[in-house]
Amino acid sequence: MAIFQSNDIMPTNADGSMGFRQSSDLFYLSGVDQEESILVIAPNARLESHREILFLKETSDLILVWEGHKLTKEQARQNSGIPTIMWLENFKTVLPALMNEAEQVYLNSNEHIRSVVEVETRDARFIKAIQAQYPLHTYRRAAPLLHGLRAIKGPQEVEALRTACNITEKALRRVLGFVQPGVWEFEIEAEIVHEFLRNRSRGPAYGSIIGSGKNATVLHYTTNDEQCQAGDVILMDFGAEYANYAADLTRSIPVSGKFSPRQREVYESVLAVMRYAETQLRAGNEIEAYHKSVGEKMEQELVKLGLLKAEDVAAQNPDQPLYKKYFMHGTSHYLGLDVHDVGLKYRTFEAGMVYTIEPGIYIPDENLGIRLENDYLLTADGNENLMVNIPLEADDIERLMQKGN
Repeated sequence: MAIFQSNDIMPTNADGSMGFRQSSDLFYLSGVDQEESILVIAPNARLESHREILFLKETSDLILVWEGHKLTKEQARQNSGIPTIMWLENFKTVLPALMNEAEQVYLNSNEHIRSVVEVETRDARFIKAIQAQYPLHTYRRAAPLLHGLRAIKGPQEVEALRTACNITEKALRRVLGFVQPGVWEFEIEAEIVHEFLRNRSRGPAYGSIIGSGKNATVLHYTTNDEQCQAGDVILMDFGAEYANYAADLTRSIPVSGKFSPRQREVYESVLAVMRYAETQLRAGNEIEAYHKSVGEKMEQELVKLGLLKAEDVAAQNPDQPLYKKYFMHGTSHYLGLDVHDVGLKYRTFEAGMVYTIEPGIYIPDENLGIRLENDYLLTADGNENLMVNIPLEADDIERLMQKGN
């Protein structure tokens, strides 16, 4: 048997709370985007009605007034395809019968390779409670199974990702006509969010990065509170969420509408690395070989830019490549329900996977950081750029900025 819990609604202060974000695993398996939900999958249960059960919070008159509508049983059946829907209050009475039949119980947790979880989650509380109540069962990890399943996107998932990318395109085009010297980073962020919401996105899929000048060299800069100065470049990393699926875009644009010769030179080097990575992100390749190959291309570009010397690169420690001084993050990551989506890191690339490509060059001494990022669906014979319609070439960026202004 496998048991999946929804996420909590997290508190802020006083009686405040954060916006609800469903557990990606529960949403993936059920399509239900509602708090206090539990999914039980028990394929060998004796009663057919117990082989898949979705437990939901029942609406009361009080809840209806203060929180609004919750799913009815029929709506939940239509959303999930699960015939057996029960109210949450029945979980405690049904669980003993299910546990009586089960020998192995799969429980879920956040096992993302980069996760840092300091708050006790609903999953964690349930794991402690069920193991205390039923200490003699065999407990196993559900996360690796979900990581394997979620890495390959189905047609509906790809359609949601396309929509998220298309909404993100609209936001970028809006910004290209808005940016000029003197605007504030948060004003740019506001334009992006405005376009997201008016196109039926729930909002940003992650904290938007709007870094101008030296702020563009800070990889996860999200303060977004400085004024954009003439002559600087703005690095903008943002993406819309649509139906819980994330787009992930990065563009670097000149505040004044035109790159300086040096800025364009660095921009073209980043673009060259991106174009090379597109040829390597294909079924059959593996992440370590892919990153190594892209790193070698980056070395060549950094030598051209005068940031590295060819003789130093030739003599470098291969375990500590010199390009990491200017390009210190990975080239690609899984994308899906989460912007850094789950998946087995060292799994060979396969058709149906969705990855980003996002090379960057960061030069603090020049107050310059340039990163470019698109999202790609791997296919049987290569990949499909899900952001192919989004302006990328430096000439196109400049033309659209001049036209908008």
